[in-house]
Amino acid sequence: MKRVIVDYSKLTNEVLDLLVVKYPDGYDYDDILTFQNAKGENVKAVEVKTEDTTYLVKISVNLEQRMEEYSEDNDEEDIDDDIEDIAIEDDIIDED
Repeated sequence: MKRVIVDYSKLTNEVLDLLVVKYPDGYDYDDILTFQNAKGENVKAVEVKTEDTTYLVKISVNLEQRMEEYSEDNDEEDIDDDIEDIAIEDDIIDED
């Protein structure tokens, strides 16, 4: 499984959908991972996964704001549909 570190400013709609579904009320202290990047800097991130990729999304004040705005712009039903489409494309679930 590949691991991708991504900044909030470079999030795709797919990753935003996963974040909003996994953390509908925002993330908590227990959800935060801390690690050192290649430059030796401490990075704080939250994790979301697809079948083949683990995304570590860097935490910032702007991340929560972007998640909130995205959630408001897309109602929950649309986000659930998008997640199901992503899962089908990635063969995470079988379509009946």
